[in-house]
Amino acid sequence: METFLIKALQLILSLSILVVIHELGHFMFARIFKIRVEKFYLFFNPGFSLFKYKPKNSDTEYGIGWLPLGGYVKIAGMIDESMDKEQMAQPEQPWEFRSKPSWQRLLVMIGGVVFNLILAFTIYSMVLFTWNDTYLPLKNVTQGMEFSQAALDAGFVDGDILLSADGKELERFGVSTLLDIADAKEVKVLRNGIETTLSMNEDLMKNLLKNKEGFATYRLPAVIYQLAEDGNAAKAGLQANDSLVSINNIATPSFSELVEQLQNNKDKEVLVGYYRNGQLQEASVNVNSEGTLGFYAKSEGQIYDIVTKKYGFFESFPAGIKMGIQTLKDYVAQFKYVFTKEGASSLGGFGTIGNLFPAVWNWHSFWMMTAFLSVILAFMNILPIPGLDGGHVLFLLFEMISGRKPNEKFMEYAQMAGMILLIGLVLYANGMDIFRAIFK
Repeated sequence: METFLIKALQLILSLSILVVIHELGHFMFARIFKIRVEKFYLFFNPGFSLFKYKPKNSDTEYGIGWLPLGGYVKIAGMIDESMDKEQMAQPEQPWEFRSKPSWQRLLVMIGGVVFNLILAFTIYSMVLFTWNDTYLPLKNVTQGMEFSQAALDAGFVDGDILLSADGKELERFGVSTLLDIADAKEVKVLRNGIETTLSMNEDLMKNLLKNKEGFATYRLPAVIYQLAEDGNAAKAGLQANDSLVSINNIATPSFSELVEQLQNNKDKEVLVGYYRNGQLQEASVNVNSEGTLGFYAKSEGQIYDIVTKKYGFFESFPAGIKMGIQTLKDYVAQFKYVFTKEGASSLGGFGTIGNLFPAVWNWHSFWMMTAFLSVILAFMNILPIPGLDGGHVLFLLFEMISGRKPNEKFMEYAQMAGMILLIGLVLYANGMDIFRAIFK
């Protein structure tokens, strides 16, 4: 329950920041062009508001709604989610959205997307300035990677060290690396000290989505970091920094292979082979009923050489912008998979997003996830779908090119259709969360 609350709190705080900044973008551009903004709300308020306040001599009511599905600004003279037909039936007023030149209305509509991108760039920059950029170069992972079944089927072998994809060096492990590999015709790996070229097909990403599994993980030797007090490993005389290499004379070069052998020998005594100070030794150790020996293994950061890039305050901004642009490129590249059967089945709603946050509060992780979601929000909102900012932009571009406004009745129907589509997508995505929670 505590884990759920921590994740839920992070999700609500993150989305609140994103919504406020997004709506602030619309608000600021509207005020620059002297367009009246009647409401500025965090969350929706059908029926009633949790909080509302209208400053003296202000046209804008500020508030917090009770339905946490986003937020909105109600701009005078605009067909939006409020569907205020009564206002639209009145003669145009100079302070209304519809009375302004098309280029001003365009800037108002893209203001939210622009502000979300600026927010993402700023967060990434400040994260780099505050925490630096620490990562594990793939070339430093001397034992290579352990691959999922879909990756093995594509020709990879456990222990391969990833080198390049279509000639592009694979520097670090992440989304960009996976996309480069999935889109490549050839991938080079270092296998048993020999550079090997793999011919790739187009099914890798589809199979990863179908199997609902990742691409690979770091291959780690089983090196003891800390012994559990009164654990069987400690009782048998094992020590920190011992590297466990076999169980009952069966080689276990990686931690996952060690775990597999231990699971096969629950409640049994096994002969553990290990290296200590370069010398191969053996010890008889009892495996408990859970299939463990009672120790904590070293992580990849404790085994392989980590690289840290430090950024000064002014240096962090171009690096943060570059990171934000790369995040956007990666998300756009992944978006095409949404329209596949495998991709659609992987969609998720608030539950899926909430699970992206860590189970313990970590400001670095929180801000990185908030920046990532800000990029997603910017991209999703610019899609040319009525009901989203991109739908309004599409109609405005039509007006600017053709020289005439779309029919207001058509705009109303398009807005209604877009809202129905968006509500359907929200219900589907969150329904998939519920389905997976019940049948996982």
